[in-house]
Amino acid sequence: MFTSQTKVRVRYAHTDQMGYVYYGNYAAFFEIARIESLRSIGLSYKELEAAGIMMPVYENYSRYIAPAGFDELLIIKVFIKELPSVKITFHYEIYNEAAQLIHTGHTVLVFINRESRRPCRAPWQIVEALKPYFSA
Repeated sequence: MFTSQTKVRVRYAHTDQMGYVYYGNYAAFFEIARIESLRSIGLSYKELEAAGIMMPVYENYSRYIAPAGFDELLIIKVFIKELPSVKITFHYEIYNEAAQLIHTGHTVLVFINRESRRPCRAPWQIVEALKPYFSA
């Protein structure tokens, strides 16, 4: 299983009138962590897109456990539990500064050939970069 973590500081713009992170911002936090998790193993979204592979979000799920507030440093843990095929699933756990689990979720992305706009297999670069985390 592949794991990584990213830290995000809650900005004032992330919060709602009650002073908590607005629910829609968790999808953006997931995106930040997802991009950084791939970067940590030498992969770049930008380079994948330049090579003709798009990765639209097919499914996004969030479970809100406790609120996060302005200026908190959040730790976002990312897990990839299986090698991708035509889709890849990222699982997330978000912790506050007190190491309390405050949010969980997952996103499913599909691999799309930019020219044909049709689903395709996972690019070899992603499969090869992730294989070592799934070796027995």
